[in-house]
Order: sequence, then structure tokens, then C-alpha cells
Amino acid sequence: MKSSNELRTLLRSIDHKSYPAYKSLAGAYHFGSYSLFIDHVQGDPFASPSSLHVEIAHKDAGFPAATYSRDCSRIALQDFLTRKLSSLFEDFNFKAKGSGKSGLMSITRCGQEVLERSACQITDSKIIARFHIGFPAFGRTINAGELDKILFDFLPRCVESCFFYRRLDAKKVQDTVFLAEDQAAIRELLRKENLVAFVANGAVLPRKSGVSDLPLKDSIAFTSPAAMERTFLLPHKGEIRGMAIPQGITLIVGGGYHGKSTLLEALQMGVYNHIAGDGREYVITDDTAIKLRAEDGRSIRNVDISLFINDLPNKKDTSSFSTPDASGSTSQAAGVIEGVEANTRLFLIDEDTSATNFMVRDDFMQQVISREKEPITPFLERARDLYEKAGISTILVAGSSGAFFYIADKILQMDCYRPVDITGHVKSLCQDHAAPRIQAPDFAIPGFSRALPACRRDSRDSRRGGYGGRGGRGGSSDGRDSRHEHKKIKTFGKDSFSLDKETIDMRYVEQLADSEQTNALAHLLRFGLEQVIDGKKSVRQTVQLLADLLDKQGWEPFCSSYVPCGLAKPRRQEIFACINRFRG
Repeated sequence: MKSSNELRTLLRSIDHKSYPAYKSLAGAYHFGSYSLFIDHVQGDPFASPSSLHVEIAHKDAGFPAATYSRDCSRIALQDFLTRKLSSLFEDFNFKAKGSGKSGLMSITRCGQEVLERSACQITDSKIIARFHIGFPAFGRTINAGELDKILFDFLPRCVESCFFYRRLDAKKVQDTVFLAEDQAAIRELLRKENLVAFVANGAVLPRKSGVSDLPLKDSIAFTSPAAMERTFLLPHKGEIRGMAIPQGITLIVGGGYHGKSTLLEALQMGVYNHIAGDGREYVITDDTAIKLRAEDGRSIRNVDISLFINDLPNKKDTSSFSTPDASGSTSQAAGVIEGVEANTRLFLIDEDTSATNFMVRDDFMQQVISREKEPITPFLERARDLYEKAGISTILVAGSSGAFFYIADKILQMDCYRPVDITGHVKSLCQDHAAPRIQAPDFAIPGFSRALPACRRDSRDSRRGGYGGRGGRGGSSDGRDSRHEHKKIKTFGKDSFSLDKETIDMRYVEQLADSEQTNALAHLLRFGLEQVIDGKKSVRQTVQLLADLLDKQGWEPFCSSYVPCGLAKPRRQEIFACINRFRG
């Protein structure tokens, strides 16, 4: 590793040269209390900024081991440091002058969720922070003096203020870790107490607007119905009270604009921890929960949807169903089966985004269109079996059909954003009305052995190693890592990404919290196509392998010559969703 003085000398030697001379700076440099790595240098000042990272040994950083000894506290501390560095960069962003992106200093902009990101990574021995810097230029001529300011003045001040415990507010660090440990304690209590979700009293569920995930000011705080209120004892906060939703079928009803969907949206994002001040810090949902909805036009491949759809007029086999253009009901049926395959324990459904004919068929319609002429078995007739025989609970928002009252274990009415337990009242009313006819055929959980077809590889793949090589990377014979070079990734926000010319549409996977998760899915899928999918492994085996590799080895196996800033860890359920939506 070179010294910082060597970097300064090299920088001065290329001043006023053509911009590509900046590439000679790539490498590692020792700055005393930390090391700086210049991973990738941009091609010109108008291109994507350069990628750098710093590494700080734990003995220098000085953080107490208790702040990162558990996964929940480590991820929370990483998130805290990322937000801190982002705030510090704001003070120096574009203070170095030049053309194009000259002077840019940026790192991930975190949302309200606490996610594990490549921007900051705490290992057993060190802290790694990855970020972007726009190398300054006059036109396309190197401006070494301005980069000297960034690397020897701005950046050291940011690193010293962010990654050394003695320079931070110890109380803020402690509060961040304690909140994460309390959230982890609630998740553990959910599993022990046979619950699927918890919403604390005082939680703020409404968001500021449709394009802002910040809490809505002066909104009505959540208050649990007395019959569903539970008190938990947390390791740091102490006693906390709120609504505990048990396993089974829970129905959320109420008039329009009274908060039904708002509650469901809070629950669907409760699979992630949230930062202090978000209002949903103690809205905790089973972390395997899946939000189901209709997805007209999505691709389905070899999915056994016979539990819901059978006896098609064209005699098409629904035990291994494929279509490039699914209808709303077919896509939602596939979503249920794929959710079971992804080992979910909870389905979240909003009637507004569901296919009506998939959800329910009223008695009059059954009289007009006989069972023999209707290939769809509605969700209404399967929800109870999904819970009792497959162990999968359902939380359903309904506003137009009372048929679900008969199968619900708990019924909540949202009244001006306040939930009221009306289970007893509704069950008494059910006695005065005929229950909907249930004519579903026998329930049987499909087998999940469908194998992914082998992907066509180009000639360069023959010289690639497996994923057990140095650092988990395959390599070419000349030592250059070329495994991923031929599949170009482009991410379009949170909604989709492309691999070469193939676009994967993720806009209806509503529990993706950040575009960096979408970007990570692109890297995971690319690795899977090139290294894992061989025509023999099942979808479950493929996802298991990818997720385990990410857990054990981090981001390195899925990236090429360096790990970029801009990746956030998705859940296994989203990896399933990504593979299931890949048309290639």
C-alpha cells in the first residue's frame, strides 16, 4: 500500500494533463488512521463519478463491540454511519470547482427503512465506507489542485468526524443500537406468541404525501382496540403497549378514507425496521410477509396454479402453467403459490388492487354461472385452508364484499384512523345471513421442484471459475475478473432493471423499499444466470444458494473488480419475486 504522500506526488505529476491520466491514481493509500482505496476512475468529468472507499480498523475506530456484535445492532450502526457521512458530504459537495460532476461528493441517501447497504459495511476487523467523488477538471483537463482539496482536506475531515467513536455523540449511537435491539425483541416475541404483527400505541401511520415517506404532521396517533392490546417488555424501552394481530385471518374494514389501506401499507413495510422519528419504529410485521396483488401482463413460468385455476376451456395444464401475459386473476393465483414457495407466513391483500373474480364469487353469480363453467376457485374458499394446513395467515382489507366475514378470526373496523374490534358484533350478524357456499375441491400444497432452465452462456463463460475462487470471484486466465463484463446492468429507479436487453419489471413488488434493493437484485440475478442456474436446480435451491452466499460472503461474489456504493440487501421473498418475473 502506498502512502498518502505518494498519492499527492502522483496527483501533482498529472496536473493539467488529459483527463484519462486520472486512471493512474487507482490503488490503495495509507492515510494514518484509515486507508483510502480508489476503485474506479470515471472516464471524463461528465460521466458517472469515481468510486472510492475507506477502511478503518476497529482498534482505530474505537466503537464498543456491543454496538455491532449482533446483526440487528450492526445493521443499525451501519445505517447510522451512512446517514452521518451523507450529512457531512453535504457541507463539502461541489465546493471543489470544475466542469461536469467535478467536486461531487456523495453516498447513499437513506430512506425511512434501516437496510443493510454496501455503502457502509462493518466486518469482524474493520469498517468499510464506499462513496462517489467527481474528480475535478477544467473542461477535460485535470485539475489536480481541486482534487487535492477533496482527498487531503474535505474527505479526511468527514472520515474523522464520522468513523471515530470519540468524535460522535455516544448517546445517539447508543439510542440507535438500543432501538434496533428492541425491534429485534418484538420480532422474537411475534414468533413466540403466535402473532403476525404488532402496532404500538402512538404510532404515526399516515405519510406526508404520495411521493414522500416522511410522517404526516398533526395526524391521528394509532390506538389499539382494548381487546387486541398487548403489553411487551423490551430490553431497553421497557413496557410498550399496542395492537397485537394473531395468526389466522384478520379482516380490516371501514368506510373510504378512514385508514384501511394506510394501516395495511404500514404493515407491509413493517417487515423492515424504521429509524427513530419515522412514526413506525414499533410497527413490526412478520419478516416473511408478502403483499399480494393482481399484475396484469406479468410473465408466469411453470407454476402450479391448480389450487385456484383448473379445467380451462383450452385444456391447458394448470399444474405447470406458463404464460407471457397473465390476467389479473391468473397473476394473483401465481403470486399466492410463489409466496408459499418463498416460505411466507403471512399474506397481505388489499381488495382495491386485487382481481375481483379471484377473490370472491357471490351466491347470485354462482347460480348464474355454474361451478362447472367457472375454472377459478376464489381465494375466499382457500384462505382458511392456507392457514390451517399450510400455516399461512392473511390480513385482508375489504370494502365491498361481506363474504370474508364468515371466515375471519378477527375483524377490525377503521374509524377515522382508529381501529375498533367488531369481531363479536359481526359474527352475531352473520347468524342472520346465509354463509357463502364453499365448493372448493380438496386442498393440497403443490410440490416445489420446478427447475430453472439453463441459460445460454457466451464463449467467455468457459474461462470463468465458480463462486468459490479468491474472494468468491471467478477469474480469467490472465488474472482479470471478467465474469460480469458482458451482462450490462441498468436500474430504472425502484421499479425495474435491465440485464443487457432484457427488462425485469418489479413495480408491483410493493415491499421493495429502495432502488438500491432493485440494483442488488440485478447483481444477484446476473450472478445466478452466469454461475448458478444450470437447468437442474429448483427455484428454491437457487434462491437459497444466492441468499446464503450473500449472508456469508457479502457483496464481493456478486460484483466484478470492486464493490460499488449503491446496493441494499433485499429479502429472500424479493429474490424469489425477481426470478419469477424474469422473462429470459
